Amino acid sequence: MNLKQIPVQRYNPEMIAKPVGNYSHVTKIDRNAELYVFSGQIGIDQDNHIPADFNEQVTNTMNNIIAILSSQQLTPDHVIKINIWATEEIDWNHFYEKWNAVFGPTSPSMTVAYIQGLGLPELKIELDVWAAG
Repeated sequence: MNLKQIPVQRYNPEMIAKPVGNYSHVTKIDRNAELYVFSGQIGIDQDNHIPADFNEQVTNTMNNIIAILSSQQLTPDHVIKINIWATEEIDWNHFYEKWNAVFGPTSPSMTVAYIQGLGLPELKIELDVWAAG
């Protein structure tokens, strides 16, 4: 696979408070980069099964993010922003274990929102992924 050059830089400016989680305050995209917007990634597995367990959905969602990026010859380093939509309290220990395994020490920009529901009643989390390559 021929991966695309990574036109993404991430920063946490010294003059503002440090992030309260594993994310970057600023993500800069090079001028000539292509922008990729992916449909929200959910906790469905390869057999089209959506587990009832929240953490299993998180694990599946992260696996799906890696797969959809790879389908475009992109890596997690190409991700510029993720919006996280959850219908119940996130187990941050489990979430960050999976997040850090995917994104490493310099994470993309992030927004988190707790909402009443997602597109299917069994969904508990959905991640909206933006990338540049």
